[in-house]
Amino acid sequence: MTKILMVCLGNICRSPLAEGILKAKLKSESFYVDSAGTGDYHIGKNPDPRSIAIAKKYGLDISNLKGRQFDVSDFDKFDSIFVMDESNYRNVISLARNEEDKAKVNFILNLVHPNQDYNVPDPYYGGHEGFENVYKMLNEACTILANSLIKTNNDNS
Repeated sequence: MTKILMVCLGNICRSPLAEGILKAKLKSESFYVDSAGTGDYHIGKNPDPRSIAIAKKYGLDISNLKGRQFDVSDFDKFDSIFVMDESNYRNVISLARNEEDKAKVNFILNLVHPNQDYNVPDPYYGGHEGFENVYKMLNEACTILANSLIKTNNDNS
């Protein structure tokens, strides 16, 4: 089973949205997708109502997800870790124990724009339009990721 982790700051806006989008594109018997935040602000809380609303607009239900904090043990649990921005990247890399851990971490938008390390903007302090834009960015990246994962999984079958 391939395991993917999405990481943002609080685990209530971008990463649960990315988790929900990717889960919808993959078969749960072959893939496990989760999300976490680098901060401890929203542990145990549901995603931001605006993330829930934008997901619902596109037919996804992320309302049952619960915020959790990224932990060093996530390097052992996950095959790939996708961060939303430079701050998340620095925070996750600072917990890496070795080069193998570091190699698992990448910017999610590098799937769309290779090696550019673009940030997914944090929509928390913005309006509804910010969540719509973030959804579109994450959907494009998750489509590329899902297609790649499915192809790899089929090639290994």
